[in-house]
Amino acid sequence: MRAIFPGLILAALLPGAKTLDVYFIDVEGGQATLMVSPSGQSMLVDTGWAGFNNRDADRIAAAAKLAGVKQIDYLVITHFHADHVGGVPQLAAKLPIKHYVDHGPSRETGANADALYSAYQKSWGSGQHIAVKPGDKIPVKGLDVQVLSADGAVIKTPLKGAGKPNPLCGKDAPKAEDKTENARSTGTLITFGKFRLIDLGDLTWNKEQELVCPNNLVGTVDVYLTTHHATDASGPATIVHALQPRVAIMNNGATKGGTPPAWQVVRSSPGIQDIWQVHYAVGGGKDNNADEQFIANPDQANDQGKWIKLSAEATGDVSVTNSRNGFSKTYKR
Repeated sequence: MRAIFPGLILAALLPGAKTLDVYFIDVEGGQATLMVSPSGQSMLVDTGWAGFNNRDADRIAAAAKLAGVKQIDYLVITHFHADHVGGVPQLAAKLPIKHYVDHGPSRETGANADALYSAYQKSWGSGQHIAVKPGDKIPVKGLDVQVLSADGAVIKTPLKGAGKPNPLCGKDAPKAEDKTENARSTGTLITFGKFRLIDLGDLTWNKEQELVCPNNLVGTVDVYLTTHHATDASGPATIVHALQPRVAIMNNGATKGGTPPAWQVVRSSPGIQDIWQVHYAVGGGKDNNADEQFIANPDQANDQGKWIKLSAEATGDVSVTNSRNGFSKTYKR
């Protein structure tokens, strides 16, 4: 572990020439995760909310500028809820978006759902739309981006090196069927050399277990972006403990996600070293939050929209930095 002194903070936050750089942007309990390949190509997963005086689009654009990104090569929309797709029109007005990737048409209907999906479609402009299914790959140069789940389906064939029986199966009872867009989330595994990061959007409990039961089709990962903002509608130990992440990133809001049961599942996962949080979870208390140095926005009353940056090397080594205080920690493979 190393502390970054003020004079070195800027160097730690600038994009690396030979690393995969990932910015977990604060969109107040939604998702906006910007990935920059060593090739220079970019992939953004979700865009946060609409409104709020362009708050989320501005935060994404600021992170993109810092990363040297002038366009979004692949925008992956995990599912059609306002905290994930709402910000697309505002972002498209700020940055060119080349490819729009999703699971296909929204499966929710009604005035609000229809308006949300329509606004998203109108934003495509001159960009190319790509509907993906499990097993597809998103061709970001320099990365292997595997689609694990989409439109309510998951991969059926184990990834390379995976497929072993999961002894945890059956210990987490199934929940009621989720018929919302959450269960149709487009989930991805991002691989760079020996480094692996998983992002399942808001995929819910039963669908997550399909990925690892009766056999673990995914294998293990280095970094786990908590599913569904770490709510207890997602993230059973059956999958989290099977993935065995070394580091978890929690894209929660101050009062959204980061629930104590979900936090404890991650905290007790075999091999976990640290949990980094976009926000202090107000409902979690001291026992269900990381130490202050690992939290980008610890003060709900004075939220500054700080983000967390991850830099991964092909060796599997990864460093994580808190933009609020410059604190950084490196995890050797």
